[in-house]
Amino acid sequence: MYNAGMKIAVIGAGASGLAASLQAAWHGAPVTLFESNAVVGRKLLVTGSGRCNITNDGASAEKYACADRQWMEALLRCFGVQDLLAMLQEIGVLVVKTPDGWYYPLSNSAQTVVDAFQAALLLAGVSLRASSRVASIFSSGRGFRLRYIHENAEAEEDFEKVIVAAGGKAYPALGSRGELFPVLERLGHTLLPKRPALAPLLVDLQDLKALQGVRLDAGVTLWRGKERLASTVGNLIFTQWGLNGPAVMDLSHHVSAHPGQPLTLSLNLLKFFEAEFDDLLSQKRETLLPARVLLGAFLPPKVVSFYLRAARIPEDAPLKQVDQAALARLVRQLKDTRRTVTGVRGFEYCQVSAGGIPVTEVNPLTLESRRLKGLYLVGETLDVVGPCGGYNLQYAFSSGALAGLAAAK
Repeated sequence: MYNAGMKIAVIGAGASGLAASLQAAWHGAPVTLFESNAVVGRKLLVTGSGRCNITNDGASAEKYACADRQWMEALLRCFGVQDLLAMLQEIGVLVVKTPDGWYYPLSNSAQTVVDAFQAALLLAGVSLRASSRVASIFSSGRGFRLRYIHENAEAEEDFEKVIVAAGGKAYPALGSRGELFPVLERLGHTLLPKRPALAPLLVDLQDLKALQGVRLDAGVTLWRGKERLASTVGNLIFTQWGLNGPAVMDLSHHVSAHPGQPLTLSLNLLKFFEAEFDDLLSQKRETLLPARVLLGAFLPPKVVSFYLRAARIPEDAPLKQVDQAALARLVRQLKDTRRTVTGVRGFEYCQVSAGGIPVTEVNPLTLESRRLKGLYLVGETLDVVGPCGGYNLQYAFSSGALAGLAAAK
């Protein structure tokens, strides 16, 4: 079934490159893994704040932004969450699932995941070329020639198949700089401009700067004029330059897709408990319960003080004595605080990058290029973005594993 003489090059030792290398080697192919860093898995080490949020039970096609949802459906059908968990167990990584479906290694350490992959590569016989930066890929009738730089010396090597897992432009300090995209364009692929995704948002907070450091769960909607571009829910953090946290990071690829356009962010601080808030307000409206106590049942004290002050309601004012217009203004602001979005933070602050090669130019079952036989494109090389919570690692592992399996055939 597999050709033991099929020499395969994998470029990049991130999540997708590690999965590709192991699958190809496990199925009998000689694999050479090129990595520009001195060690493998550097970007894996920073995922999940060092805990490595591996995947998510909610990983399904509709959660991802790409050119073709059916493409993503096909990919996840071939290598989904359970396939990834089985692969991780094979290399000695056990996982634990949170109540909301997020998976982490049982060790709660990304380092143990990288260590397991490194050991698995050695056991599988993968040849690792660390500190080796691939500069060019040349196609020939019999395969490919890679030109790479190792210890300031240029070298060339021939391979039958090549899997490009070199990442996008996120975290350039960890090695992802998008240097191979012009090479892929020269090989016949369409190149969409790379842009930040899963990045903090630059927002003109105005008086909301008083909430710097506050973290809470909220609903967030991005508007372009009267057009709703996207909505999310989740945790957000007020900062000196704007907003951070999954709730806004999940919207950042929409912001970077509309540079220079007037965009507005709407915050609903009651999103997770609107019904409970409305019910308690109805119960206590004609009582002497102080307004700050009502709001304090749902929101941090700093937020309570800010919004009561903005609505011109004294903190200790009994609800019974609060003017109806002022109360309506308070509730309206809590459910729809709007501020202007001025952009996103750069590649050095984003977790993944959007853009690259459209998924329509790659077979979803094999990740082989539809433009050039024997070339496989995985991970952030393709224009795919998932939300925070393990979705992007699932996609990276899935695409890499399918490419490695297919390339070894």
